[in-house]
Amino acid sequence: MTTSTPTSTTTTTTTTAATATSGDPLRVWPGPAVLSYGFRPFFLAAAIYAAVLVAVWVPWFLGFLSVPTALTPIDWHAHELLFGYVAAVIAGFLLTAIPNWTGRRPIRGLALAGLVALWLAGRVAVAVSSSLDPLTAAALALGFALAITGVAAHEIVAARNWRNVKVVATVGVWVAAQILFYYETWRYGWSGYGVSLGIAATVFLILIIGGRIVPSFTGTWLRRANPGREPVAFNQFDRWTLVISGGALAAWVAGPAAPESAPALGVVLIAAGVLNLWRQTRWAPDRTVREPLVTVLHGGYFFVPIGFLLAGAGAFGDEPSLASATVHAWTVGAIGLMTLAVMTRASRSHSGRPLTAGAGTVAIYAAILVSALARVAGPLMPEHTLVLVPLAGVAWIAAFLGFTCVYGPMLVTKRVDA
Repeated sequence: MTTSTPTSTTTTTTTTAATATSGDPLRVWPGPAVLSYGFRPFFLAAAIYAAVLVAVWVPWFLGFLSVPTALTPIDWHAHELLFGYVAAVIAGFLLTAIPNWTGRRPIRGLALAGLVALWLAGRVAVAVSSSLDPLTAAALALGFALAITGVAAHEIVAARNWRNVKVVATVGVWVAAQILFYYETWRYGWSGYGVSLGIAATVFLILIIGGRIVPSFTGTWLRRANPGREPVAFNQFDRWTLVISGGALAAWVAGPAAPESAPALGVVLIAAGVLNLWRQTRWAPDRTVREPLVTVLHGGYFFVPIGFLLAGAGAFGDEPSLASATVHAWTVGAIGLMTLAVMTRASRSHSGRPLTAGAGTVAIYAAILVSALARVAGPLMPEHTLVLVPLAGVAWIAAFLGFTCVYGPMLVTKRVDA
């Protein structure tokens, strides 16, 4: 007996592919291809910047170069991952998905170029912030996050697309984390809660959006290529998993302020991990191994419960190595793998390519998986840290440079029909 995904599930890839070839005057774009849809400039910028981010940070952290920023190397690294790279991915995703959610005109042309320029201004402001007034640097860096959140909120409210208000609300928490980061670094010289809140908000976005696209794309592929058991439709179990996971993430962020509640925190975090593992088993991940473009979505989501379980174990023993492994399971694993999974699939679909992973795409996935596993294992195996951490960095750079080389041409040229 099979269980189909609900027909109301948003499958942005399929919808856009259909409308892009239908002659809809709102979607036909005569200008440069790279400015025709938000995913094009932002996914390309995100990939290039992700590679640069690690390529600069490692030698800087080791003392071989310096960056004229007011932030410490660790704070710069965390800030630019969460509010630089992730910001570009969020923008690319939202600017591409929202027209399909709402039926409204996509942001393109000069307006899209202006958003890209605003994102670049933020990156430059943070990089040279030692030469700027702190308020000026923060305002320049925060401008893009506020702009993209405002655009998303306007489009969703204008279309009365209330189903996706929770997505914008979570992005709003992510913006609040960025504001908190600036306050902490200005007030104390480093950030703790701002970084944690930024990670938590991004992970919760994966729980919401991943909870839609992973089972939806899995079901679509299974019906075509491997008929049989399908993902279970979104139901009350998923709602409670989101509620408990959101509470666990909030408690994790607040954890250092209440060390006496560590055992209770550990229980909640482990419960969230188990629930998310069970949630994912209901999506038939074992039936997708023949198509890496689908399997990688499950791989990215899998690091979410792994992070919860590591965090829960760490709460019982206050073990720094588990705390570090948790952060990197969520950042390199869940965020890195899931964002690359979405970027590759969306780039193929919206540029008219076949929805299947070739050798280059598989190599990209292999590289980011190696990076995630090595970075999580590093703090858990300190005797091998000097091998595992550089390996993670090299593999991360290879994954995003690979995306740039394989998908960059698709992102800057006009759509073709698969």
